[in-house]
Amino acid sequence: MTPAIRDNAWLRAMPWVFVLIWSTGFIVARYGMPHAPPMSFLAVRYALSILCFLPWIVVAGVKWPSDRRQALHLAVTGVLMHAGYLGGVWAAVKAGMGSGLSSLIVGIQPVLTAIWLTSVGGQHVSRRQWVGLLLGFAGLVLVVSRKFGAGGPGDQATWLNLSFAVMALFAITAGTLYQKRFVMPCDVRSANTVQLMAALLVTLPLALVETESMRWNAELMGAMAWSVLGLTLGGSSLLYMLIQRGAAASVTSLMYLVPPCTALIAWLLFAEPITAVTLAGTALTAFGVSLVVRPAR
Repeated sequence: MTPAIRDNAWLRAMPWVFVLIWSTGFIVARYGMPHAPPMSFLAVRYALSILCFLPWIVVAGVKWPSDRRQALHLAVTGVLMHAGYLGGVWAAVKAGMGSGLSSLIVGIQPVLTAIWLTSVGGQHVSRRQWVGLLLGFAGLVLVVSRKFGAGGPGDQATWLNLSFAVMALFAITAGTLYQKRFVMPCDVRSANTVQLMAALLVTLPLALVETESMRWNAELMGAMAWSVLGLTLGGSSLLYMLIQRGAAASVTSLMYLVPPCTALIAWLLFAEPITAVTLAGTALTAFGVSLVVRPAR
């Protein structure tokens, strides 16, 4: 296999690898959330991720952003896509919101992105893509519908956890659009490190005021290890590259596939049942995403 063919195959596989990695986020929360407060967990995650990236950058001779303006743009995306999005989701789950409802709220992102692109961004979202976005959202509702109320008294919506989830929704949407608009292509390792440093600066003061302590055990250490190596070094880096390479509406539509993939992983790891409604929703979501990402004739 020639290098060109190998690179082309990796580019085609990149979106699906991203979906698979990103889908493990709620699995990690299930393992780690009972043993740590959200901001403390995320602050440690960001710090460890930075410590992993820095030696890699030095050994590989990776260049840092070309000027201060680009570093500032990266810092803004880091605050939005790391501190804002992850902080909102983890705080919502910690405050009692179930994974089904939280993933559904964040899953509105593709539609929100498309509305912004057409009304403010001056970009065209075709009728076929609109149909795909709406079908994908309908499939998402079917996938997560069985989880509503499944967690008992602690799995409920309140004004507090709803506010956290909506904050996460707007943060990931704004971060995606901001990065696509202002961040110039640069090495993903140095770019991600700048983003993580900015997220750590915002998250650390919040972590210091949390009264709950981190209770280190096998589950928490496993959740932390995968959060750093899989989700941050792998998933966040892939998301950065996808945004730089693709249209915003097409990239964000991949988020529709995260809850169905999470349901499959939960079935494999925790024997959570997969119903006919889940399968139908997964198929509908996949079809909707295919309409969005399919190139125009």
